[in-house]
Amino acid sequence: MDSNLVRRIAVAAVGVPIALGLAYWGGWPLVALLALVGPLGVRELFAFAERQGVRPVHGMGYATAALIAPVTYTAYVSPACRELMARAWPYAIALWLLALLTWALAARRPTERPLGAAAVTLLAVLYAGALPAFLIPIRHDLFATRSWAGAWLVFFPLVVTWICDTFAMFGGRTFGGPKLAPTVSPGKTRSGAAAGVVGALVVAVVFGTAVFPRLGIDAPLGHLVLMAAVLSVVGQVGDLVESLFKREAGLKDSGTLIPGHGGVLDRLDSLYFVIPTAAALYRALGII
Repeated sequence: MDSNLVRRIAVAAVGVPIALGLAYWGGWPLVALLALVGPLGVRELFAFAERQGVRPVHGMGYATAALIAPVTYTAYVSPACRELMARAWPYAIALWLLALLTWALAARRPTERPLGAAAVTLLAVLYAGALPAFLIPIRHDLFATRSWAGAWLVFFPLVVTWICDTFAMFGGRTFGGPKLAPTVSPGKTRSGAAAGVVGALVVAVVFGTAVFPRLGIDAPLGHLVLMAAVLSVVGQVGDLVESLFKREAGLKDSGTLIPGHGGVLDRLDSLYFVIPTAAALYRALGII
């Protein structure tokens, strides 16, 4: 067994129980994790841009990414805040964008790529800060804090993604064949991608027959199979998108924060696409 795989297993052995515990508890501990992960992802995206001569707005980007999850959760626990935010959020976003563009005017000369700086700041906040915050509606639309049912609603799309990645890796090594996206990620194969979808469908069957029924979650097996199929494809697209960013920046990993996994973007690449898609599918299918 290669040393990188050993590090991955060791990190998973520690990280998965912690993640499950935070998903069970929900509330502010989960929000705190999201408020930490958001700025860390923003930081790595900013580093990609800076390697190419684009200097984003660090303070504004970090602060906004950190605030998205707390503001979202506050809307869930406080009806008064929810009513206020329902009226105010379009104006708040517009004013934030105007502030960003005003900063670009004041702080960047035309030769310092102000358009790129503003665009990367906006993208980083939405990608690394806003997309993971969709865990909050998944966890709290139906269940309050300290709920195993709420925890496993969160874990279904996560497990689908993890098993899809594992099946894709071993399927690609076993079957080989044509490359999936050779100019973006030369190691990925079409056979591996297909194996990942199969692994995701296995997860759907397990959750639909052995996990959700025991927790009282009304989630028909057909709906879960559909979700798993969509999430397995969406997750692999998310993986390739992050690979595209890294390839543009000339990097193999987005960072070195997580042993065996690289940076935050490397660990969450698929989940940035999977989490909001799962929230939308849960809602569309009437599960939450």
